[in-house]
Amino acid sequence: MGIKSDVNLLGRTLGHVLKEQEGEAFFDLVERTRALVREVRAGGDDTELRQMLDGLSGEDAGRLARAFTWYFQLVNLAEEYERVRSLRGGDGVRSQSLESALAALKEQGLSAADVEALIERVNLGLTFTAHPTEMRRRTIRQHLEAVARDIPHLDDTEAQERVAAHVEAMWSTPELRHLKPTVLDEVKGGLNYITAIAGALPELQRDLGRAFVNVYGQESDARIPLSFSSWMGGDRDGNPFVTPQATRETLEVHRQRAQELLLTELKRTYANLSQEDGDPAQEAGVEPYRAELRAMHNAVRDGEKIELLSRLEALDIRLREDGQHRTADQLLTPLLTLVRVFGQHLVSLDVREHSGQTGAAVAELLKQAGVEADYLALSEEERQKLLTTELRSRRPLWPAGEALTDELETVIGPIREVQGAIAQSGPRAFGRYIISMAESVSDVLEPLLLAREVGLRVLTVPLFETLDDLQRAPQVMTDLLALPEYRAILGEDVQEIMLGYSDSNKDAGFLAANWALHEAQRQISDVCRAARVRWRFFHGRGTSIGRGGGPASRAILGQPAGTIDAGLRITEQGEALADKYSHPVLARRNLEQALYGLLLSAARPADSLKPEWTAAMDTAAAASATAYRALVHDDGFLPFFEAATPIHEIARLNIASRPVRRPGAPTLTNLRAIPWVMSWTQIRSNLPGWYGLREGLQSIGPDAAREMYAAWPFFRTVIDNAQMSLAKSDPLIFEEYLRLLGPHPLADALQAAYRETVELVEAVVGAELLDNEPRLRESISLRNPYIDPIHRIQVELLRRARAEEGGLDTFERPLMLSLQGIAAGVRNTG
Repeated sequence: MGIKSDVNLLGRTLGHVLKEQEGEAFFDLVERTRALVREVRAGGDDTELRQMLDGLSGEDAGRLARAFTWYFQLVNLAEEYERVRSLRGGDGVRSQSLESALAALKEQGLSAADVEALIERVNLGLTFTAHPTEMRRRTIRQHLEAVARDIPHLDDTEAQERVAAHVEAMWSTPELRHLKPTVLDEVKGGLNYITAIAGALPELQRDLGRAFVNVYGQESDARIPLSFSSWMGGDRDGNPFVTPQATRETLEVHRQRAQELLLTELKRTYANLSQEDGDPAQEAGVEPYRAELRAMHNAVRDGEKIELLSRLEALDIRLREDGQHRTADQLLTPLLTLVRVFGQHLVSLDVREHSGQTGAAVAELLKQAGVEADYLALSEEERQKLLTTELRSRRPLWPAGEALTDELETVIGPIREVQGAIAQSGPRAFGRYIISMAESVSDVLEPLLLAREVGLRVLTVPLFETLDDLQRAPQVMTDLLALPEYRAILGEDVQEIMLGYSDSNKDAGFLAANWALHEAQRQISDVCRAARVRWRFFHGRGTSIGRGGGPASRAILGQPAGTIDAGLRITEQGEALADKYSHPVLARRNLEQALYGLLLSAARPADSLKPEWTAAMDTAAAASATAYRALVHDDGFLPFFEAATPIHEIARLNIASRPVRRPGAPTLTNLRAIPWVMSWTQIRSNLPGWYGLREGLQSIGPDAAREMYAAWPFFRTVIDNAQMSLAKSDPLIFEEYLRLLGPHPLADALQAAYRETVELVEAVVGAELLDNEPRLRESISLRNPYIDPIHRIQVELLRRARAEEGGLDTFERPLMLSLQGIAAGVRNTG
């Protein structure tokens, strides 16, 4: 069977369930809605459709939205399996594979030894975060996973019956969470994808080995340069529920999951390594490999500290010396690879805290210790002098054994918890300390002083988020790396620098943010080179284009040449986890594409960009930021945004433990980037992914822009991402939401900006939108007729909810269902 037959069968199954559970009249309503929407999409009159929706009760509107939502949920599964099927059935060398990466590097003149050194130098760190873009309840996900397991067998009657049973059960199961997920719920949900990743890693290791043989004609001991970390349970920025206790519980879950993973693989390896000892001096029947594996298994089972990796590497050497090469390659490699990547820690937990909180904690600590009465009133120069003086000293500032104040416990408590996890699971249990909204050197030094109070050395990572922060970042790093006290703590370790895509985009718009990120990387790389420090950028990407989304390999290949030193880190969040890592085959493909991009980008030496290109981008970014800020700072913009988008309804969704706004009165500034982007996605405007590009391209000029697109990977990535965002926008649907507020000058301006931006982008690429990505273009086209009804239902529900007293409470459930349905149809919501 192919995807069309899979989709047809799943659609018919849903139709049968609707008839049985809701009756023929409701099924006819679904089919009539589908037909009317198609007519309107084809240019027909929409009067009948409007009259029909206007006559629906809130309950019927919710049921109708659910029906189309379930269609998307099932279609998504079919598309996912089609990807698996195509990947399994491919012949020859896949594009963007490890073998194609090595072939490209060989063409560039790199020897096998050069490539081994490159792989040894870099690392791709993937960091799971709990950002709220995965809306489905765990119960619903479990039903969908059961359906997904049977999609390969849909030609079998029994499989069809099982699928129908799960669809029937899902239709009668509430999709919406009654309570917000806890931090631990988010931790467990995110870690579920480790299983598929664990299944992919040994295959990737074998892929790398085969690539060296096929490309260079020799074997290699190179190891896949991958590591995994998590923010779930450690990200305290704006989330009051990530307490020291939540961090402790998270670390315990990590340890338990790692133990389960290791015990399963140890048992499997034990079963396979059944050879007798070949040493004639040994007693017959002795199984030495099993004896060693049994000892490791028992130690892991009993929670003992054990040097698993060194013992397994020694076992690997023994097997090869005994002539058991195939056993080592095929039967021991899975376990060895998992231990190298996951160890007994599973993932490294980062702690993230807002610079304002760490500053306040240091002020409290210094005040209570009698060192400085008002630290926060000091100038930056005075703060640095005080902090470096204290860091040179080894004396604790807080009396030993005395309980911390509540304010200090909130910030120091998580550091103490990771210290305990390190003692139990090893140093990789803890990753780095991220300082969000880092603006100065003192922001980076403050956590070092707090960590010293519990006797733990931490490595701090400044997160530069706004446009001003990105522009100031090179000087901050210059000053930081010039401090002997800081360098003494950093030692020979890699300096990480995190770059925020979300807030920079919300602050200055799509083009200006992308250019600021590009220039920050170039300049910070020069700073680190001059300071003789190894560095690694940490990219805080979301799933939407407005938050740095898009294909990972394309994003990596678009990095400035010479800026990838020790590799890079990337956040993986929300529905991207399910999209990329729900199946070992998909996990393997996504990981190999990312590694392909990393190896090719890391091999590019630093070079000088054409001065006319950088000058053009400076001008374009300034013009773009001016246009974007003129829009969002307009006095009428916030009321327009709140009236045209379902932002208030999104705020009521129980999809994350973290609030949608930072503390303070509701403003655009303290609105978090995810609900900001999600609001525009729901109304199919996707404004954060393109607005301001028109002015930027106009300032560059068509001929120069075409040249830059053809020859500059960074610029091509920016334009291709804009293509995706523009193509997923839909002026027809956006017009429906604008009816909620009537004629408005900002509405006219946005519609004109969209049309003109599309024309300019198409002129630059020399083709219609997404002409270079026909599969994505076709997917959008096929989905539109089915997502249109949910949009129109949502608009009608918003109109009623806002017109009636207490209407939001009355229509809350069907509105929440419509939000979920649109997210399922669009997929990359935030």
